[in-house]
Parts: sequence; C-alpha cells; structure tokens
Amino acid sequence: MKSLIVLARILSALFRPTFYPTVGCIFLLTLTYLNMLPWQFKLWVLALVYIFTVTLPVLGTYLYRRARGFRRHELRHQRKRVIPYAIHLCCYLCLMQLMTTLHLPHFFTAIIVVSMLVQCSCLLLNLRWKVSMHSAGSGGIIGALAAYSIIFSFNAVWWLCLAILVSGLVMTSRMLLRQHSLWQVLGGTAVGIVCGYCGVIFM
Repeated sequence: MKSLIVLARILSALFRPTFYPTVGCIFLLTLTYLNMLPWQFKLWVLALVYIFTVTLPVLGTYLYRRARGFRRHELRHQRKRVIPYAIHLCCYLCLMQLMTTLHLPHFFTAIIVVSMLVQCSCLLLNLRWKVSMHSAGSGGIIGALAAYSIIFSFNAVWWLCLAILVSGLVMTSRMLLRQHSLWQVLGGTAVGIVCGYCGVIFM
C-alpha cells in the first residue's frame, strides 16, 4: 500500500495542471508547421509560457499564503483557493496579451485559453462543490486533442488513448491520496474535456 501511495504522489507531482500549457506548447512547436520557426524563438516562447503559467503563479500563491499565514494544506479548502485561482488567471491573461503581440496563431494561443477556461470553471464550481483541478487539467488534454485532430485532420486515436490512460492514472492517484472523491475527479475530468474541446474549436 505504501508503494501505491508513493506512486500516487509522484503522478500528482508530474501531472500538475500548471505544467500542461508548457507541454501543450512543446507539442505544437514540434508537431505542426511551427517547427519551421528558429529554435531560439521557440525556446523564448516556451520560456515565456513557463514563466507566466508556472513560475509567477506559484510565486504569487506562495506570497499570498505567507501574507495570510496559511499553511500549504489549508489552500485545499474551497474558499481559500479563490485568490490563488485569481492569481493564475491574471498571469494567463498577461501571457495571452504577449502572444497576441507576437502574432502567434490562434490554435497556439488556444492552449492558454483552454487552461483559463478550465481554471475559471473550477473556480466557479469550487464555490459550491469541490472538483479536482488535476483531473480537469488531464481532461482538458483529451478535449483539446480531439479538437486539434479535427483542425489538422489527423488520426488522434493513439494520442487519445494515451491521454485517457494518463487521465485515469491522475484520477486514481488523487483518490488514493484522499484529496478527492470519485465524483469530484469524474466531475473535474468532464469539465476539462468540455473546456478543452470548446477552447480549441471556438478560438
């Protein structure tokens, strides 16, 4: 049982929702026509994405927690997660403005839109009912993959199978760690799939 708990902690750490925008951008920069861009520009774009979706939100949340005197585990309560979500959204909005300035294609910016939709949806739901942000993030990948397969007309069956497998592992790990119930992880995944698909298709 201890080994399962350790594995669940590793999976939860590896598949944090904050990492998904960077990973998604890496795929788009390597598997689409954007791979023709100079590697220096691609690295610069990835650095921007990482700073605004990981570094600044994590730093902002840490400073907020220290200012309020909260311990890390206290942010699991629905009401106390509102400000951290707001910090993430502000960073994402700034990143979107930068991407617009750089004239990056809409399907690339859609990665950030999906992340914002997922976070906004979870923020609103968490006011009444706790959902799993980890599950919502993995669900967003499934929805976005389905949408990109339509936009670029490619067979995404194997990619979708991999994404669904990862999503299942993430949901299981959150339940093993007793962070969420079955309905909370299923609800989060459903929200993520809808946001991922709509964010890409309608961008």
